[in-house]
Amino acid sequence: MLVEIPDLDVIFGLVLAFIGGLFTLFVYSKLKADSASNKQTKADSERLEFYERQLIDLKIKLDAIDLENLSFSQQIPQNIVRNEEKPVQVVPEQVQVPARVERTPNMSSGDIVEAVLGLITDRSRTSRDIQITLGKSREHISRTMKKMSDDGLVERNTNAKPYSYSITQTGLSRLSGTGTTHQIIAPQTS
Repeated sequence: MLVEIPDLDVIFGLVLAFIGGLFTLFVYSKLKADSASNKQTKADSERLEFYERQLIDLKIKLDAIDLENLSFSQQIPQNIVRNEEKPVQVVPEQVQVPARVERTPNMSSGDIVEAVLGLITDRSRTSRDIQITLGKSREHISRTMKKMSDDGLVERNTNAKPYSYSITQTGLSRLSGTGTTHQIIAPQTS
């Protein structure tokens, strides 16, 4: 039986087609793995951003609660005098809890500037902190903070997101010029 050997060109063509197929399969698998990891990375980053926003909202709510507790501790009646020799015991029924003051819904533009300056005297805050504390819309606070930054009353820290705002010397002088005092009285320890 005679076996015919194909031409060298046909063998070379088949080998090249086989190598080309292997190379194409390799490139396809690499591209598919990269696109799958990009989809997973994108989903993970979206999930991280969601949880970061949740944490920021919780931090803002805790700060608002701390501010309410601080204002409550400043409103303790003045008739309670501390004596350093004898500690004074206060019975909870004797201390009157002040009525909760609701936020003013309609503040003029001067009032909102004073309120924001009063909020950021002790530490810098984000616009979200200010929005929740004052009960104003995001747009209103954004416009107010932009105007206050342009006027030089506050300084925007753009190094971290979300941006935070701190009071400038011009803002402090405006606060002291209105006669408004914003002092935090620390409790005395003996």
